[in-house]
Amino acid sequence: MGSSEDVTGHWIGGERVAGGSERIEVVDPATGEVVSAVPKGTAADVDRAVTAAQAAFRDWSQVDVAERAAVVSRISEGLKARGAEIAAAVTSEMGSPIGFSKAVQAGLPVYTSAGVASLASSFPWTEEIGNSLVVREPVGVVGAITPWNYPLHQVVAKVAPALLAGCTVVLKPSEVAPLSAQILAEVAAEAGLPAGAFNIVHGEGPVVGEAIAGHPGVDMVSFTGSTRAGKRVSVVAADTVKRVALELGGKSANVILEDADLARAVKVGLGNAWINGGQTCTAWTRMLVPASRHDEIVEMAVAAAAKYTVGDPTQDTTRIGPMSSAAQQERVNGYIERGSADGATVAFSGAAVDGPGAYVRPTIFSGVAPDAVIAQEEIFGPVLSVIPYADEEQAVEIANNTVYGLAGAVFGEADHALAVARRLRTGQVDVNGGAFNPLAPFGGYKQSGNGRELGRFGLEEFLEIKSIQR
Repeated sequence: MGSSEDVTGHWIGGERVAGGSERIEVVDPATGEVVSAVPKGTAADVDRAVTAAQAAFRDWSQVDVAERAAVVSRISEGLKARGAEIAAAVTSEMGSPIGFSKAVQAGLPVYTSAGVASLASSFPWTEEIGNSLVVREPVGVVGAITPWNYPLHQVVAKVAPALLAGCTVVLKPSEVAPLSAQILAEVAAEAGLPAGAFNIVHGEGPVVGEAIAGHPGVDMVSFTGSTRAGKRVSVVAADTVKRVALELGGKSANVILEDADLARAVKVGLGNAWINGGQTCTAWTRMLVPASRHDEIVEMAVAAAAKYTVGDPTQDTTRIGPMSSAAQQERVNGYIERGSADGATVAFSGAAVDGPGAYVRPTIFSGVAPDAVIAQEEIFGPVLSVIPYADEEQAVEIANNTVYGLAGAVFGEADHALAVARRLRTGQVDVNGGAFNPLAPFGGYKQSGNGRELGRFGLEEFLEIKSIQR
């Protein structure tokens, strides 16, 4: 890293702000090289951003919703135009394979923001209930705190509906993967978003995140990240009784029924377990299988796993890149060691990658006990636990037996699988590989969080409801 151009600043009041002298380095996890840096923000930086957001809110909240929708639509178009740049940035900062970065890391925010913009004309901004006029109004200044695993998607899933609602935003992107947020700020400005309506303060969670969550000028905080950090956000936000929306961890079960198409269930199941190197909150990291078919299914999973090329994320043939950081590599390897120590069988261990980089061996454990650490805790890496069950009742019990409830899957005869899906205590369930729907509500039960993102339900999160009696 050489020139000052490699340092990404804060974005406050429509301008790039250098911040103080302290910096946080952005490291390419495939090489260990520093690719950029961001300022190490302070509570004073947050205060400045909140002040800018409050000033912008007075006008932006009064802009006609059709014009707000037009701005969000132009943001979507701007993101699409810069897709290659976004994909390259995400791959360099957190290691997603470039093919995945192009299709999902850069592609998904284009679709979700366009989907949000399309809601404006049909959304019930007002309704009549008896002698009351019920109006939906923007909640105010939104503090958004986002993670590194889908660094732009998680931001846009909050910013696009917040802006359509008439809110203004102060964002703290992950310091591990902050680069795509700067591109979004530039795109939003070019789309006609007024200065101050979208602000970025870089920094660490215990400083910048806590300052956002506790700031009296922030009306709502929307957080995506670990359950541990989400609990802290709730505590800090409680002093000002602000609205808190949490999208947290998961330990999702893929329930393969006796009448499933096993080949499809295993192929799709493994793909959803190891998506983004397993660094996905919805990853189906527990494969629940009939005990009588356990060995057969494990053989199929091992055969499928052999096709997952691990290596340089800039190569189109790579399916699993490095973990996002050396710290994440150490965490995942610790869980793999724990699984073996606790008695699970290593059915598959992928090839090691020579040289630098935060790589781990993709791993499949078979014969995993439902209450094992690797079956209960979120690992956030390419680690699959195959868990046998005796009957369907036990399968449902195992699927529901974690503190989480974010996602899951069921494979089987269509009506049968749907009936089992209804019994899972989780926010999303895919039946027989049902496709992701960017307009459907996304969020969790239990310690996977509260509130919903995406589509109409995601828009409602950023609105207050007022009753006017006449």
